[in-house]
This record gives sequence, C-alpha cells and structure tokens, in this order.
Amino acid sequence: MPTRSAVSFLSRARVPLPLCPFVSLPSANATIASRLSAAMPAQEQNYWLETINAPSVEAAPDLPENVDVAIVGGGFCGLSAARALAKRGVRAAVLEAETFGWGASCRNGGMVLTGMKLPVPKLIKRYGRPTVRKMYAASIEAVDLVEQIVREENIECNFSRCGHLEVACKPSHFNGFEESAALIEREFRHQLRIVPQGHLRSEIGSHIYFGGMVDETSAGVNPARYVTGLAHAAERAGAWLHDHTRVEEITAESQNGARKFRVRTSRGSIAAREVILASGAYTTETTPALRKKIIPIGSYIIATEVLPADLAHELSPRNRMIYDSKHFLYYYRLTPDNRMLFGGRAAFFPATESTVRQSAEILRRGMITVYPQLCDTKIEYGWGGTLDFTLDVMPHAGKMDEMYFAVGFAGHGVAAATWFGTKLAEMISGNINSIPFAELPFPAAPIGLRSGRTWALPLAGLWYRILDFFT
Repeated sequence: MPTRSAVSFLSRARVPLPLCPFVSLPSANATIASRLSAAMPAQEQNYWLETINAPSVEAAPDLPENVDVAIVGGGFCGLSAARALAKRGVRAAVLEAETFGWGASCRNGGMVLTGMKLPVPKLIKRYGRPTVRKMYAASIEAVDLVEQIVREENIECNFSRCGHLEVACKPSHFNGFEESAALIEREFRHQLRIVPQGHLRSEIGSHIYFGGMVDETSAGVNPARYVTGLAHAAERAGAWLHDHTRVEEITAESQNGARKFRVRTSRGSIAAREVILASGAYTTETTPALRKKIIPIGSYIIATEVLPADLAHELSPRNRMIYDSKHFLYYYRLTPDNRMLFGGRAAFFPATESTVRQSAEILRRGMITVYPQLCDTKIEYGWGGTLDFTLDVMPHAGKMDEMYFAVGFAGHGVAAATWFGTKLAEMISGNINSIPFAELPFPAAPIGLRSGRTWALPLAGLWYRILDFFT
C-alpha cells in the first residue's frame, strides 16, 4: 500500500486562464479604471492553495499490477469514489495526470450548493415531476454528504452551513424566483426564502439587484483543504493514490473468459475489473466517446486583500454564498479570513497565462459594479480553471463503453462531484442499481463546442450575452 501522505500531491501549478465577460463601468466610476493596474496581482496565484501546507517532494508509489477499480481523475469525484470503494473492501487506484485536486476541484469558489444549473420549472417541463423530484432530493443529499464526510474524516476545511443567496438582475428574474420557490416548496417540501428588494440590504451590501432567494441548506468550504482531506481519507481507507500518472490508453481484454480493462499510463500499466472516468473538463482523447459530449467552459476568480471586519459585514451580513441570475453570471463570497472572492464565467474560450492581468482587470470592474465600496481595494489573488458543461446543461452519469463515468457538474461540482463519485462506488459495489441521472438522454456537443475543438465557444458566449440582454 502507498505510504506517501496525500497532502504532498497538491501543488501550486500555474495554468492557462479564461477570459471573463466584459462589464461596463458606470460613468461615476470612470476614474477607477486608471487605478486598476496598481491593484492587480503580478501573476496567477490561487488563494485556496495558499491556505494549505506546501507540498513535500517524495517518490511516487509503484502502480499495483491489478485492482478491482481504476479511477481516472483525482478530484472530488474520483477521490470520493475511491474512499467509498475502499471502505467497502474494494481495491481501487486513483490515476491523476497532474496533482490531486489540480483541476476544477481546487479552482472553484468553494460553494456547496443545492439544486442544479437549470431552474426547477424548466427541469419539470423537460423531465417531468417524478424524475426532477429525485434529482432535487439528490442535490440536497449531496450537501449533507459533504458535511458527513467532513465530520467523519475530521477534515479541517472551514465547512459552514451559511446558505446561498441568488440575486435577481432584473424584475422579471425576481418574479421567476417567486415561481420557483412556490413550486419547490409544493413539490419537494423544501423551503426557500424570498427576499424582496426593500429587504435585500439585510443579505447583501449592494443596491443593484431587484431581490433575492435564499436556501439555508447550502454551505461554504475551502475546496483545497477539502480535496486534501478526501485524499487523506481515501488513502487511509486503503485506496492507491498515484499523481503524475497520465492515462494514455484504456483497452478491454478478456482474461479467463472474463472482461478486464488494461489501463496504460505514463508510469506503467494496470489491470482493472472496472474503470471510473472522473476527469471532468480535463477528459482527453483516451476516451473519445465521453470527450465529445463535454463542453469546457472557463471560469475565473479574483480575491481581495483582507478586508476590515466592518466592511466585510457590510458586503455580506450573513456570509452567504452569492451568485446572480444572469447566464454570464457572477458568483462571490467572503473567505474565512474576510477577503472578497469574486468569480465569473469566461467568454467561454480558455485563454493563455498572458491574459491573467487583462482578465483580472475586467472581472474587477464587475466586482466594483456590484460593490463600489471596494473601488480602492487591492486584488491579491487571481486564477482560473475549466468547468465541464454538457449541451443540455445537466449532470450525467452511468456507463459508456462499459466504463462508469460522471460529468457535467456545471459549477455545482463541490457537492455534486462528491455525491456522484460516492454513488458510482455504490453501483459498482452492488449497493444500488442506478441513480436518477443515469437514464437521461445524453446529447453530444457540436464539434465547435466540444473539448479540443472549441472554435465556436465565442459564438456561444455571444449568444448568452444576447439572452442576458433580452431575458
């Protein structure tokens, strides 16, 4: 069994950054633009990675020759699956091309959210009440599962049931909140609280929104500490963990009349009875059938210097996880040490590291539009990553080419990836037969949007800007 501590697998890797949507500054803030450059970080730096111990340099453990389950991808989904499998006595190995948590798991806002990307009325129209009832229950169960794992494994990751606040960018969006809240309470017995515009200052120190909707069930977490804790937990349970082990080929072969997989990696090969594909937006051509269904969407985040306690309280009196109602949304929160962490969707096309400064400046303008109080606040961190969207904007899981997979978390991955990884482990172990998302039709992405061929992503970004203008 491996002896290396899982915390050593994480590193402060530099990665390409995505562009963010442009947000025009009000004329009253015109002079702010001239002060932006002095407030920007000189290079990409991920705040979350600064909160964990620096990795030590140790030799990677040797690959086992045979396992029951080989897991491709070492983020929330893969590590949750490994933990759950190992606790059931299943021999599982996680194969991560970079370092554990290198992908979306360490590049997000640390929001542990209920619900899904699409609004419930639209989901019901598409899939029907019985199916959506199961989906929504799963999203609540996912938040509970994260808390359960944190408690059971004693993971110090600043988990807090602070709730989330969705804010309405238009009066029509607020009307939609009221419709959704009534429907969710009636159909799912889950209560959301509507916050009219006149009472919104009790939730957020901004005047630009038309009301809000609160779900007290959601939570916040430090994702780097959480994924590190998951790695420790999976390792303690008996899973093999292998970073810097890029999967290069997966083939099915027969041994004594039984089907097995041969997984060839940059560090040797391993035989496995089952394979879980848990690489999300970073899925490669090794599994082309899955890759062609993934739309990689960039997302970018900045974090301010530590704010005075009174200013932090003014910005977010209840310390919510906050996001707005646009397609090209902003999402933001306070960190445990009172920084404002402010993120947004990219212009859909991942950019290069040379755009770090440009992207941070654009996103900072959006932050000042929401919070003019921060116009003179220094930005100390800026980073980006890639999310896995699907054409129908839904998560999908099940089996493809005889391999298990889960993909399409679309910004809800802290909770959803943990839940899907655990459920795939339960399916392999025979504890459950299926999950609500396994039977959904899973359309392929158009060629210009799918991973590796993203030339049409700017057009998709333009389309969402048009939707935000007219809806």
